[in-house]
Formats: sequence, C-alpha cells, structure tokens
Amino acid sequence: MDDFIRLLKEWNIDLSDNQKQQFLKYYDMLIEKNKVMNLTAITEFNEVLEKHFLDSVAVVKATDLTGELSLIDIGTGAGFPGIPLKIVFPKLRVLLLDSLNKRVNFLNEVIDELGLENITAIHARAEEAGQDKLYREKFDLCVSRAVANLSTLSELCMPFVKKGGKFISYKSGNADEEIANAKKAVNLLGGGEVKCVDFVLPSSEAGRTFVVINKADLTLKKYPRKPGIPAKKPI
Repeated sequence: MDDFIRLLKEWNIDLSDNQKQQFLKYYDMLIEKNKVMNLTAITEFNEVLEKHFLDSVAVVKATDLTGELSLIDIGTGAGFPGIPLKIVFPKLRVLLLDSLNKRVNFLNEVIDELGLENITAIHARAEEAGQDKLYREKFDLCVSRAVANLSTLSELCMPFVKKGGKFISYKSGNADEEIANAKKAVNLLGGGEVKCVDFVLPSSEAGRTFVVINKADLTLKKYPRKPGIPAKKPI
C-alpha cells in the first residue's frame, strides 16, 4: 500500500492505522464476494487500490470534503466512490444508492464489518428515489461513477442536490462534447456553473475528468421522469 499512502499524502490525506485496515478489509470482502457475483472486473490488489480506491478519493481535486457534508452516491455498484470517501472522510454523512438488491446487501455487510457510521445503503431506482421527499434536494453533494451520458446522469442526480450544492460526475477522457450536449438538461434541472477538473491516474495514460455542476435553483417537480425514460430519451 506504500504508493497508495504516498499519493494520498500528496493530496494532504494521512491515513490512520484503522483507515488502512478498513481499506484492506474492504478489498478482501470485495474479492471474496466477487467470486459469487459480478462486482468488478478489476481484482488485482494494486489495480483495485489505484483504479477503484484512489480514483474514488481523487474527487478531492474538485471539491472540499473536510466538513460535515451530506453525500449521496448514485449507482454505487460495489461502493465506489462512496465507501472509499467515507473511510477517508469519516465526518461525511453518506447514502449509497443502487438498483440491485444483491449489491446493496453486500454494501451493508461492508459497512458493518468496517464499523462505519452515518452511512446507509438503499435499494432503489434513482428515478423513484429522486421523487421521494426523504431524499429529494437533501444532499450537499451527489457523486456518480456510473456510465451514462451527462444529460441522463444530470436528470438522475441533480434532483438529490440542495440549492447551493454540487453534482460531480466521474468521466473518462475529455468531457467537452458531453457537457455541450447536456447544457439544456443542466439548465432545466436547476444547474448553474459547470467546470471540469482533469487528472491522470499514476499508471494510466488515459485522462479522467470531474464534471462539477453547481445547483443554482430547485429542480422542476416533473424531474426525474419515470424509470428508464432519462436513459431512453435524454433531455
């Protein structure tokens, strides 16, 4: 883990012994569960550290996470980026959302085993949870590593964000074209300023981009639309 710890230190993050153990335990649980259900194609230790754990935490390049913020991770899958962020920033109040119950059960096992507090995993479609008053416009920050075009992701994620909060999408490579195509959607959904923060993982030549969308206004009540519609018919 030396390179992982060194890179985090370069980002002004110092892991305690407990946090290091939490990452190791998380890795072991991920690999063990991956034998019986599809969680990740990346299983080699160093690759998981970099392409899942480090990649998840790299969002510190785009926003400050040191306060007592509320964060929702949409389409969290095996828990990325939400669980690595919770390990590194224990003060975060985190909600992990995924549409597959088997994954949610795994996430709850991880939360219990790692002794994480103020973090919950729920089984739901983003389109439905985004209309639920328990979750709608309740979060300072929404993050997502889900693979979808930015127009669709904005409709799925922006309704969860408080006015004044941020939606941050993890994107591969240059996102200029996606941002241009999503301009209408972002405006309709209450988005304001959009900025990009680029970075490159140590062993990768391919760039990564964080698309940071500030929430300027409340989202119109008709969004998100019914399940499946945002993907089939992006705004």
